[in-house]
Parts: sequence; C-alpha cells; structure tokens
Amino acid sequence: MFIDYAEIHVQAGNGGDGAVSFHREKYVAAGGPDGGDGGRGGDIVFRVDPSLSTLADFRYRRKYAAARGENGRGNRCAGKSAPPLVVLVPRGTVVRDAATGRLMADLSDDGDVVIAKGGRGGWGNTHFATPTRQTPRFAKSGTPGEAFDLKLELKLLADVGLVGFPNVGKSTLVSVSSEAKPEIANYHFTTLSPVLGVVRMGEGNSFVMADIPGLIEGAWQGVGLGHRFLRHVERCRMLVHIVDVSGSEGRDPKEDFRIINEELRKFNPELAERPMIVAGNKCDLCGDEAVEDFRRFVEAQGYAFFPMMAAIRHGVDPLLNKIAEMLSTLPPVERFEPEPAPLPDADQVERGKVEIRKEDGVYFVEGEWLLKLVERLDPDDYESIQYFDLVLERTGVIEALRAAGIEEGDTVSIYDVEFNFVN
Repeated sequence: MFIDYAEIHVQAGNGGDGAVSFHREKYVAAGGPDGGDGGRGGDIVFRVDPSLSTLADFRYRRKYAAARGENGRGNRCAGKSAPPLVVLVPRGTVVRDAATGRLMADLSDDGDVVIAKGGRGGWGNTHFATPTRQTPRFAKSGTPGEAFDLKLELKLLADVGLVGFPNVGKSTLVSVSSEAKPEIANYHFTTLSPVLGVVRMGEGNSFVMADIPGLIEGAWQGVGLGHRFLRHVERCRMLVHIVDVSGSEGRDPKEDFRIINEELRKFNPELAERPMIVAGNKCDLCGDEAVEDFRRFVEAQGYAFFPMMAAIRHGVDPLLNKIAEMLSTLPPVERFEPEPAPLPDADQVERGKVEIRKEDGVYFVEGEWLLKLVERLDPDDYESIQYFDLVLERTGVIEALRAAGIEEGDTVSIYDVEFNFVN
C-alpha cells in the first residue's frame, strides 16, 4: 500500500547526571573532587534509505526514543554518550513540527539530519571547585533531550508530472515510454498511487516521469483522491497536462483543461506558473477538426500542444523530445530549505514556573521553558545575551532569585549558563 503521510513522536535521550565524588588514595589526605560528567543523550537522526518508497513502516511504529546518556563516575570518569537512534525514510520525505508547522528537514539528499538533539550531560562536582569552595558536594543533572510530534510527508522527486482527469491516458503514456508497468484499465482511478518511470532518451540522457492519480473538480479540497497526491506535483520541474480531446466520456476537453489548471492553482499558486505542455490523447476517436480546434485553444494560452495516441505510441516521441529539450533549460528538482526555530518575543514569553535551589553559595535555576531558551542562546553573540537578560527580567526569574535571598556577586547557574548576579 502506498502511504505518503504519517505522524510520529520522537524523543531524544536525556543527558546523564554528573557525579559527586572525592578522590580517595592512600597517603593522600584530601584528594579533592573528582566526579565525572554525565554522557550526552542519543540524538534522533533521519537518514534516506533508497530501498524505501513509502512511509508504510510508520503505520506500525509511531514512537521513537533514543537512549539516555550514562551517569558520570568517580576518578573523573565521564559517562558514556548514547548512540543516535537512526530513523530510515524514503527519499523525498519532508519533516514538519506538528505543533507549529515549521519545516525541519527535507530528506532529498544523502546524509544524516539530526531532528531532535540529545540532552547534554551534567557536570560533575570537579567543575565547581574554587579556592573558596574546595569540597563541592553537588553536581548538575543531565538536561532532557528534545521531543517533537512530527508530520512526515513524502513528496516524490520527479522531473515531469503528468496531470489530468482520470482515464485520459497518463498511465498508458508512462507504460509506453518507460519500463514502469502501472495498472491500466478502462475505469476511473485505476491508478491509486503515484508511479515513477525513467524515460531514457539516449546515452547519458534520461528523466523521471511521475504518473499522478487522476484529479477531478474540487481535488484541492480533498474531493476524489484529492490533495493527497497533489503534493507530489509540487517538486516536478515541469508538468504535462494530458487531455482526452475526443471527449469520449461526455466531457468537454476545454472545460477539463480549465478545471485541472484551476485545481493546481488553488492547491498551490506556484503550480500555475510551472512550465507546462499539453498532450491531446485519443485523437483516433475524434476528427482532425476537433483536434485542431483544441490546438488553437491551447496555443492561444501560450502552451505547446502535441496530439497523440498513447496506446499505439503514435505521436509520443515528439512529446518526449520536447520534454527533454525543456528540461535541459530548467533548474533541478526543488529542495525545501529547513526553517530555523524562531526566538519568541521577549514580551510574550510566559512567566513559567522555575525551581531555585542553593548549594554551597551557587543558585541553581531550572525550568523546562528555561532549558529551551538556553539551548538557543549563543554566548558569543552580544544581542543574544541581551535577549537572555531581558527574558529573565520580564518572566520574573530575577525577581524569584531576589526572593530566594541572592546577593550581588553570588553565582547563578542556569543549565550550561553561569554568571555572577548583579543588582
């Protein structure tokens, strides 16, 4: 079964906790702190598997969780970092954050993409030793790994997309011009899933043609097979609009042409601007006058027209030659650029709950919303630091620290960020 949409949940591994330990050795009276750091949690990594062609595997498994990092140990032994959890997807898979709709990755090329980062390991007490704090009896916990609800969409990578009403000859054209063997029958919606065929035009010259299941009026709203398969047209470098010029099913070819173009425009306005040529099929079922009338109608709108009888391959070669000629001048198949996670407006960040505890003069501040803020902080960027200070002030963190009894010069630790408090 062809599955091109799935929803899953991913959870990266939490970081291991830092260790509280002191060096013990014969004849060494005060060896000092030697607690090691916790290991990093496993990432969630997406990888293209060329052997996959659908998202069917995600029907049976919807939750993916990476392993936790190991805790630190004494003698400055750091915990082992957890390996990444690799999720295999077919080429052309687009990953979105279900909560915001943000495009996180386009798996169209080889190479791993980290979708959810594992938590950082906590620091052992070795890091907290100072001339005035020589025996720190505390360490940092590991940070939680990122978690997302994801929407996966498969958008096929093809040079040419065949569009048109059901039963106009799209599958027949693919079958006579490539090695693909789609099901062909004299009834609507014979093709229930997109079919890819490689059309070879000679040594070193070929292109991929996609047979998109038939569209009908209202497809952009989900009528018929609907927009479920319109998404596969979005990546195509050009379109071939196939029309039954004979009107063998009682429809007007000109009206068919108008309706399909309108459905493409409503689904995605950019598709209306995509390079397109028109193929008039089943010319043997009507007279030359009807074919020429439709040719004038199409060419008046600026499209090239090619009459054909796909079942006997009559007129197919000129069409394929024109497709190859146009593709040589067009840019490559579109890849979607990931969208960075935006920083929220400092005025609109909710006053979240924080936990403050004091250990050996250090004020530890923790909160799930603060962790997300720290992960986006760039300590080398002045504006990023300013934004961080502004959020702490406006969300009540500074106020909470004052209520906890902090004084000027005391150390504040917010996950991986440490600073001295200034009133």
